[in-house]
Amino acid sequence: MIKQTRLINRLAVLPIAALALVGVGSALAQSAAGDPVRGKSVYARCAACHDLNTGATRLGPSLKGVMGRTSGTMPNFNYSQAMKDKAIVWDATSLDAYLAAPSKTIPGNRMAFPPLANPQDRADLIAFLQQSAR
Repeated sequence: MIKQTRLINRLAVLPIAALALVGVGSALAQSAAGDPVRGKSVYARCAACHDLNTGATRLGPSLKGVMGRTSGTMPNFNYSQAMKDKAIVWDATSLDAYLAAPSKTIPGNRMAFPPLANPQDRADLIAFLQQSAR
């Protein structure tokens, strides 16, 4: 009888553990998706070189419409040959890789900005760009 009671008590804990795992998974997915509000503050590091709203070029190309654009194709910007030749279509995955290691992702590109080492900063920046750079 005692063994049976212990088994029942252990089985009763399983649904609670499953719910906890779902909660953790949901929090991780939300974290991976990025926070566009926080991403705006991360974008402040980019704003000195990249316009976001008007499409004007500065030291770097405008990021207006960057999602879905092919690297090296923004009109009126003098891209490196490496950026043109790579022909990456910018999306969340390709931007994440580039922001994490620009010189490794596109050797020979001219972006002089250091990598964004923090994965959450990159996710937040990408979420902000997906909302704001249309």
